[in-house]
Amino acid sequence: MEITALIKFGILLIIVLALLIFIFFYSFKKKRHQTQSKEVEKSSAVASPEINTDLDYLRAKIRKQKTSTEELKVLLDLVLKYHGIIHKKLGLRPHPDFDAYAEIMIVLCRHSNTDKNLILKFDKELRRLNPEYAKEINEALTKGLNSRGA
Repeated sequence: MEITALIKFGILLIIVLALLIFIFFYSFKKKRHQTQSKEVEKSSAVASPEINTDLDYLRAKIRKQKTSTEELKVLLDLVLKYHGIIHKKLGLRPHPDFDAYAEIMIVLCRHSNTDKNLILKFDKELRRLNPEYAKEINEALTKGLNSRGA
């Protein structure tokens, strides 16, 4: 009698173990599917036409260190598309709005998820759209790169 009880108990433990393994993998698959759907929603939200294109909003998003490289690329494209032209210079001085662009350049250089291609593309496009600000853009780029540290 004892051996049959042990065999039945062993079979019961194997069935319970199989059930637990099935539940574990089923929940893991479900969680992975949910995270993938959230990522798709995020990427579609970034590319949606209803995104806020206000310069202050874009600057705040660029300042966040959690912003990914892809999001930075999209945000910089939006800055260039909607705010690429800087107001004319006031004599020899840059327009006060140029400070926002200088800040974007410095923050971009210091950002943890940036790369050289993003910095160079933003620099070249900003210079192309605003040739009279080439010197000031270069100074902002130099400040940003120097502030990165070694």
